[in-house]
Amino acid sequence: MRLTRRYHFAASHRLHSPALSDEENRRLYGKCNYPHGHGHDYTLEISVEGEAGDDGQVVNRSELDRLVEERVLRLVDHKNLNQDVPEMLGAVPTTENLASFIERRLCEKWNLKPRFAGVRIVETARNAFQLEVGG
Repeated sequence: MRLTRRYHFAASHRLHSPALSDEENRRLYGKCNYPHGHGHDYTLEISVEGEAGDDGQVVNRSELDRLVEERVLRLVDHKNLNQDVPEMLGAVPTTENLASFIERRLCEKWNLKPRFAGVRIVETARNAFQLEVGG
Protein backbone atom coordinates (compact mmCIF):
# COMPACT_ATOMS: atom_id res chain seq x y z
CA MET A 1 0.00 0.00 0.00
CA ARG A 2 1.20 3.52 -0.72
CA LEU A 3 0.44 6.57 1.40
CA THR A 4 1.26 10.09 0.23
CA ARG A 5 1.33 12.93 2.74
CA ARG A 6 1.19 16.60 1.62
CA TYR A 7 3.07 19.53 3.11
CA HIS A 8 3.31 23.17 2.10
CA PHE A 9 6.16 25.66 2.23
CA ALA A 10 7.09 28.97 0.66
CA ALA A 11 10.58 29.72 -0.63
CA SER A 12 12.34 31.99 -3.09
CA HIS A 13 15.15 31.33 -5.54
CA ARG A 14 16.97 32.64 -8.56
CA LEU A 15 17.94 30.28 -11.34
CA HIS A 16 21.45 31.33 -12.32
CA SER A 17 24.53 29.27 -13.13
CA PRO A 18 27.93 30.88 -12.50
CA ALA A 19 29.30 28.65 -15.28
CA LEU A 20 27.26 30.60 -17.84
CA SER A 21 27.34 34.19 -19.01
CA ASP A 22 24.57 36.56 -17.95
CA GLU A 23 23.12 36.38 -21.46
CA GLU A 24 23.20 32.55 -21.46
CA ASN A 25 21.50 32.51 -18.05
CA ARG A 26 18.77 34.87 -19.29
CA ARG A 27 18.23 32.74 -22.38
CA LEU A 28 18.17 29.45 -20.43
CA TYR A 29 16.15 30.47 -17.36
CA GLY A 30 14.09 33.40 -18.70
CA LYS A 31 12.10 35.26 -16.05
CA CYS A 32 13.37 32.78 -13.42
CA ASN A 33 16.76 34.49 -13.78
CA TYR A 34 15.45 37.82 -12.42
CA PRO A 35 18.36 39.23 -10.34
CA HIS A 36 16.29 39.65 -7.17
CA GLY A 37 14.73 36.18 -7.41
CA HIS A 38 11.12 35.13 -7.13
CA GLY A 39 9.06 32.93 -4.83
CA HIS A 40 6.77 29.94 -4.93
CA ASP A 41 4.21 28.37 -2.65
CA TYR A 42 5.31 24.75 -3.00
CA THR A 43 3.33 21.62 -2.28
CA LEU A 44 5.60 18.78 -1.17
CA GLU A 45 4.34 15.20 -1.28
CA ILE A 46 6.19 12.42 0.50
CA SER A 47 5.19 8.84 -0.32
CA VAL A 48 5.78 5.69 1.70
CA GLU A 49 5.00 2.06 0.89
CA GLY A 50 4.36 -0.85 3.17
CA GLU A 51 1.79 -3.06 4.80
CA ALA A 52 -0.70 -1.70 7.26
CA GLY A 53 0.31 -2.62 10.79
CA ASP A 54 -1.85 -3.87 13.65
CA ASP A 55 -2.99 -0.27 14.12
CA GLY A 56 -4.39 -0.26 10.57
CA GLN A 57 -1.88 2.33 9.30
CA VAL A 58 1.00 2.16 6.83
CA VAL A 59 2.91 4.75 8.89
CA ASN A 60 2.41 6.73 12.04
CA ARG A 61 1.57 10.08 10.48
CA SER A 62 2.84 12.07 13.46
CA GLU A 63 6.26 10.41 13.17
CA LEU A 64 6.35 11.08 9.42
CA ASP A 65 5.32 14.71 9.97
CA ARG A 66 8.05 15.14 12.62
CA LEU A 67 10.73 13.71 10.32
CA VAL A 68 9.70 15.89 7.36
CA GLU A 69 9.53 19.00 9.57
CA GLU A 70 12.95 18.40 11.14
CA ARG A 71 14.80 17.25 8.03
CA VAL A 72 13.21 19.46 5.35
CA LEU A 73 10.56 22.06 6.17
CA ARG A 74 12.48 23.93 8.86
CA LEU A 75 15.35 24.34 6.39
CA VAL A 76 13.38 25.60 3.39
CA ASP A 77 10.17 27.27 4.58
CA HIS A 78 10.29 31.04 4.03
CA LYS A 79 13.94 30.80 2.94
CA ASN A 80 15.95 31.93 -0.04
CA LEU A 81 17.18 28.65 -1.51
CA ASN A 82 20.24 30.35 -3.05
CA GLN A 83 21.43 31.86 0.22
CA ASP A 84 19.81 30.22 3.26
CA VAL A 85 20.12 26.47 2.58
CA PRO A 86 23.76 25.41 3.02
CA GLU A 87 23.36 22.17 1.05
CA MET A 88 22.10 24.12 -1.96
CA LEU A 89 24.87 26.73 -2.00
CA GLY A 90 26.66 26.59 -5.34
CA ALA A 91 23.88 24.58 -7.00
CA VAL A 92 21.29 26.04 -9.32
CA PRO A 93 18.17 25.78 -7.11
CA THR A 94 15.88 24.27 -9.73
CA THR A 95 12.98 22.28 -8.40
CA GLU A 96 14.70 19.19 -9.78
CA ASN A 97 17.70 19.91 -7.54
CA LEU A 98 15.36 20.73 -4.64
CA ALA A 99 13.66 17.32 -5.00
CA SER A 100 17.06 15.60 -4.95
CA PHE A 101 18.08 17.60 -1.86
CA ILE A 102 14.87 16.59 -0.06
CA GLU A 103 15.34 12.93 -1.01
CA ARG A 104 18.91 12.93 0.36
CA ARG A 105 17.86 14.70 3.59
CA LEU A 106 15.12 12.18 4.28
CA CYS A 107 17.17 9.10 3.31
CA GLU A 108 20.00 10.12 5.67
CA LYS A 109 17.76 9.74 8.75
CA TRP A 110 14.93 7.49 7.55
CA ASN A 111 13.97 5.47 10.62
CA LEU A 112 10.35 4.66 9.83
CA LYS A 113 9.07 1.17 9.12
CA PRO A 114 7.54 1.72 5.69
CA ARG A 115 9.79 2.18 2.70
CA PHE A 116 10.40 5.78 1.61
CA ALA A 117 8.97 5.63 -1.92
CA GLY A 118 9.21 9.12 -3.38
CA VAL A 119 9.16 12.89 -3.41
CA ARG A 120 6.87 15.04 -5.53
CA ILE A 121 6.99 18.82 -5.57
CA VAL A 122 4.37 21.00 -7.19
CA GLU A 123 6.01 24.33 -7.99
CA THR A 124 3.32 25.96 -10.14
CA ALA A 125 0.03 24.95 -11.75
CA ARG A 126 2.12 23.88 -14.76
CA ASN A 127 5.21 22.33 -13.11
CA ALA A 128 5.42 19.29 -10.86
CA PHE A 129 8.53 17.20 -10.28
CA GLN A 130 8.60 13.60 -9.07
CA LEU A 131 11.51 11.53 -7.84
CA GLU A 132 10.97 7.84 -7.15
CA VAL A 133 13.19 6.39 -4.45
CA GLY A 134 14.71 2.99 -5.21
CA GLY A 135 13.62 0.01 -3.13
